[in-house]
Amino acid sequence: MKHLFPYMKKYRFESIIAPLFKMLEAMFDLLVPLVVANIINTGIPTRDGGYILGQCGLLILMALVGLGCSFTAQYFAARAAIGTSTGLRHELMAHIQKLSFTELDTIGVSTLITRMTADVNQVQNGVNMFLRLFLRSPFIVIGAMVMAFTIDWGAASIFVIAIPVLAVIVFGVMKLTSPMYKQVQQKLDAVTSATRENLTGVRVVRAFGREEAEAERFANANGELNEAQLKVGRIAALMNPMTYVVVNLALIAILYVGADKVNGATLLSGDVVALVNYMSQILVELVKLANLIVLLTRAVASLGRVGTVLDTETSMSYPEKAAHAESSSEAVRFDHVSLTYKGAGDESITDISFRALKGQTIGVIGGTGSGKSTLVSLIPRFYDATKGSVSLMGRPIADWPHDELRDRVAVVMQRAQLFKGTIRSNLLFGLSSGQARRKASLSDSKESQSLVGLTPDLRQGDMTATDDELWAALETAQAAEFVREKPGQLDAPVEQGGRNLSGGQKQRLTIARALVSKPDILILDDSASALDYATDAALRKALRQLPDTTTTFIVSQRTSSIRHADQILVLDDGELVGCGTHDELMSRCEVYREIHESQFRNDHAKGGAQA
Repeated sequence: MKHLFPYMKKYRFESIIAPLFKMLEAMFDLLVPLVVANIINTGIPTRDGGYILGQCGLLILMALVGLGCSFTAQYFAARAAIGTSTGLRHELMAHIQKLSFTELDTIGVSTLITRMTADVNQVQNGVNMFLRLFLRSPFIVIGAMVMAFTIDWGAASIFVIAIPVLAVIVFGVMKLTSPMYKQVQQKLDAVTSATRENLTGVRVVRAFGREEAEAERFANANGELNEAQLKVGRIAALMNPMTYVVVNLALIAILYVGADKVNGATLLSGDVVALVNYMSQILVELVKLANLIVLLTRAVASLGRVGTVLDTETSMSYPEKAAHAESSSEAVRFDHVSLTYKGAGDESITDISFRALKGQTIGVIGGTGSGKSTLVSLIPRFYDATKGSVSLMGRPIADWPHDELRDRVAVVMQRAQLFKGTIRSNLLFGLSSGQARRKASLSDSKESQSLVGLTPDLRQGDMTATDDELWAALETAQAAEFVREKPGQLDAPVEQGGRNLSGGQKQRLTIARALVSKPDILILDDSASALDYATDAALRKALRQLPDTTTTFIVSQRTSSIRHADQILVLDDGELVGCGTHDELMSRCEVYREIHESQFRNDHAKGGAQA
């Protein structure tokens, strides 16, 4: 609840007005049986039409005022609920962005999606119904009992017995179902995960003819969810019949006692009708309260799940200001670095030491699972080394502020990821906010200044670069040619995930996106795998024309892509088994030589040219 109250405080007025108007509506509801009793006791026996019409008019007036109170309460309750959930959702999104890759890997993407959507919506519904009904229902129940005592003490004693029995039933069912709803949400996570994997990997599923197997896997997860929902539903379904039995027994007792009192002239028939109406009101409100408690139970469970994510502390901390950096010729230094992923039994990389000078090109090669991506992920500090130390520009990487570190290092991931928008908006995505502010303050170009603050739907914010800079990045990434052929060129649309582009086009755009920021360290993590040999060779030639201060890390499966690197790191099962130039490794590193010779034979057979 600690995560919810700060946002509800912002809607303190709405949170007070909504239940107050609901209680005002409830007061009119409690007066209705008394007016009906007056009509039966006074108007009908005397056949006083004017009195009857007057009382009916009073009923209509109370109904209209009650309706207005209900609308007012629901309006303010909805404002408070929507505003609270919006704030909670923003906080959750901002917190997720602060989590390191370690926490994101541990929690899981499907779980985070469920928290952001289903769980927050459940909390919103819970807040809405809480403000509307949680005070109204107890007020009606207690108020009806009090009003019954004003009519007749003897008959009202039935209420004193019935209400506690009903409360035991309601809260007993709630106690049984509360933990079950948590299990239902966990099963929902499994269904969400299976659905996400099937939709994102639909091409792979169809390519291997695994539709039936995946459908069966989804059916199993969905079946477990269905079984859990039915189990809790059966128990929750007992509430209504049990409460109806108790209330109807109470009604029978009221009619039995009331009939004797009416015959004994100690109670009027209209009073008996009022008592029956009050018991009926109690029944309706207790059923509402029971359903509300079920909803609140699910909302509290969802809020707990959201709170679990919000309470997850990131394993990384960044200083606000950078410490004074001594001038160094080194761009990156690894000193006996090892990394073990959370939950993994073995180290992914072990005791790796090397240094990369400014302006050098560093190649990283090795077999599948050798730790290449793990190694380069430590440079932008996606993960922290479990042993040893990583230094950037002569300074420990933990001493770098987050924004400054992102300004210095640009990463092109293995999987090309583009966002819905335009080619321009995707390229500008690579320019950090800090860089844009510095650029805007130093630039005298009116064009650059006019581009600051582009539309938020393109995710550009205050990030800007001139068209010349964008085209220069595209030229280096070998993407300018196909961009010029598109209608709109830089403003050509890009669908979600870049699904309207080929694999090679997406990879080249992601490389251009990284180049726009003009980083000090550029990491290409097997990001040219979809390119043909000629385009790959042209890309490597263009990368060699980058400023002398830019250090480039190229992770590749091809020796031809890294043979001209100043230094090549050869990994095997997480260990650094070779470090040197191409010629040096060919003479003294067996692993590198085997990789090169196997590819050279394949390339020669295909007539491929080496760069």
